[in-house]
Amino acid sequence: MPKIEKTDAEWRAQLSQEEFRVTRQKGTEPAFTGKYWDSHADGTYRCVCCGAPLFRSETKFDSGCGWPSFHTANDEKLVDEHVDRSFGMLRTEVTCHDCGAHLGHVFPDGPAPTGLRYCINSASLKLETDD
Repeated sequence: MPKIEKTDAEWRAQLSQEEFRVTRQKGTEPAFTGKYWDSHADGTYRCVCCGAPLFRSETKFDSGCGWPSFHTANDEKLVDEHVDRSFGMLRTEVTCHDCGAHLGHVFPDGPAPTGLRYCINSASLKLETDD
């Protein structure tokens, strides 16, 4: 499947100002403010930009960091990792494989079974609840 490419104007027309800032400009929402950080609903967390099914609620856990945290991606082929040296830190950024949206970061301090903590901005996600 080819990558989804749009101009900034096209993304701005589709996304809210906060969604655009986070996903297209690599922003971060303040901790404990996003709509999904404390969500306990069952469903699939999709990319707000392209709808790719990134994470499942079964893999979400309370990490105490203030952002939605997941220990496993829904499909590792849908989430890309990149070295991020911004703000004087060394982190691993995660982006949507299909559209390049900035999602957040992944850290090696999560629970079993993976030991990973995908720390994801709520603004980059749209929850599709199970019916």
